[in-house]
Amino acid sequence: MTILLNSLEARDAAFVLHPYTNASQHLQDGPLVISKGEGIYIIDSEGNKYIEGLGGLFCASLGFSEQRLVDAAMRQMQELPFYHSFGGKSHETAIELAERLIRLAPVPMSKVFFANSGSEANDTALKLVWYYHNAIGKPEKKKVISRWRAYHGVTIASASLTGLPNNHRDFDLPIDGVLHTDCPEYYRYGLSGETEEEFATRCAVSLENLILAEGPDTIGAFFAEPLMASGGCIVPPPTYYDKIQAVLRKYDILLIADEVICGFGRLGTMFGSESFGMQPDMISMAKQLSAAYQPISALMVNEKVHAAIVAESAKIGTFGHGFTYSGHPVATAVALETLKIYEERDIVGHVRNVAPLFQRRLRALAEHPLVGSARGRGLIGTLELVRNKETKEPFRPTDGVATHAGKRAQAHGVVTRAIGDNYSLCPPLVITETQINDMFDRSEKALDDTYAWVRASNLYS
Repeated sequence: MTILLNSLEARDAAFVLHPYTNASQHLQDGPLVISKGEGIYIIDSEGNKYIEGLGGLFCASLGFSEQRLVDAAMRQMQELPFYHSFGGKSHETAIELAERLIRLAPVPMSKVFFANSGSEANDTALKLVWYYHNAIGKPEKKKVISRWRAYHGVTIASASLTGLPNNHRDFDLPIDGVLHTDCPEYYRYGLSGETEEEFATRCAVSLENLILAEGPDTIGAFFAEPLMASGGCIVPPPTYYDKIQAVLRKYDILLIADEVICGFGRLGTMFGSESFGMQPDMISMAKQLSAAYQPISALMVNEKVHAAIVAESAKIGTFGHGFTYSGHPVATAVALETLKIYEERDIVGHVRNVAPLFQRRLRALAEHPLVGSARGRGLIGTLELVRNKETKEPFRPTDGVATHAGKRAQAHGVVTRAIGDNYSLCPPLVITETQINDMFDRSEKALDDTYAWVRASNLYS
């Protein structure tokens, strides 16, 4: 039987299974089909133009029409469209990109391992935690600690590291050996009368108690995003990482910094680790590494970890890990050109210049009747929508208030993403002050629409 489908929307609903989408609802609503990109804007199949308020998925740092990246991909496709890095093979753009990343690293790093997504980079980091401790003769030191509301990816291992319920529910996750400790969000978890520094101390004490309960000789690593983006743009309080790292050093536990979202200028520093004084042993990165023009990720490891890899692979006869597309020539060429653009145009400096306006507009919305907390840093921020501003009582999950706000934003020409109760903004790094004001003006209209809908729907009763 031939199925006749007369629109892209109908064909999508018929054949495509979407990530992070209500599959049942999608069969009714269909997709928003995007046809073109221009700077910070995207244009749908009907010609409607939107500000991409989430930079795609926290990744389109240079917008959607950077010709230099298109040209870099074309040149590489014509010269060497593919080769692998197995068995000691290499090529020029992978070598040059690795050199540049090591020079940019916020702390001394030794080697770069390439993969294709943030999930793969974090999955690799977990495997290396296990490999490293086997190599140094501590085979019991294999458990790893992440945090509730963390986001580290969707592979079996990285989704286990993730601390969000919907990434575990009905997937039979997390796997054994992955533990979670406190989320460092002062607004939601700080106690009455507790200062931010006291809250940071309590988080560190809680981490140490977990380590002691499990046995320090069984804990191999701690995974942390400098700023927890997908969990609700959670900015750890001052002194948090100082206190956490003191605990990790006390028990000889590796620190892995997940820079998949924070890396390459998002917070006004090249890496988020610089913003918070982190001293990681490994750093994972993806997304803005190529401005999202090609799928690529990387994991940097320090010499302590690298030396153990060398010793263990000598014993085994190989380092038995890798992906067909690790260090793909086109992806590394585009990433390399992206880093050159960041440097030549001083993208980090631009973020520092426009971020104060972004953060002022964000925090002004804390006065809105729907908003309990407005938080962020650099060019990323979240508005946490609450039922009661005084008590911080959230809406019921079934109310779908943030989802409704996202739909109203789209109606006003801003594409963003509702994550739980959070209305999040993370625009391309090239956004101007005029565009920032436009984005927030439209977002404020979306919040006003949503507030009217909440009242009309009796969600306060």
